[in-house]
Amino acid sequence: DVQLQASGGGLVQPGGSLTLSCAPSGFPFSNSAMSWVRQVPGKAVEWVSSILAGGGRTDYAASVQGRFSISRDNAKNILYLQMDNLKPEDTAMYFCARGWKIAYLQAGRQGTLVTVSS
Repeated sequence: DVQLQASGGGLVQPGGSLTLSCAPSGFPFSNSAMSWVRQVPGKAVEWVSSILAGGGRTDYAASVQGRFSISRDNAKNILYLQMDNLKPEDTAMYFCARGWKIAYLQAGRQGTLVTVSS
């Protein structure tokens, strides 16, 4: 079964930083594009960032461009999201997903909550 387990969330003040990790299993991670998505309760899922299988191309939503950085370690099967200069509007549950520019929640997901508040 596919498992998409995210971790690393927490409470951080505006302007702070967090690094999220995702440890997928059940599919060939090193051959798969990956994405981060987020959701605020009651709102639609928002695509955040994507990275191709080899890591050679990345893309970001305009709302996080210049503040977030996606990366991956294919040897360790881990996906990362470095989040800097966090804003209150970044508060959400964050999930990783398999694929490029994914904007929906996938089965096997386990999210991590990021709260940006003073």
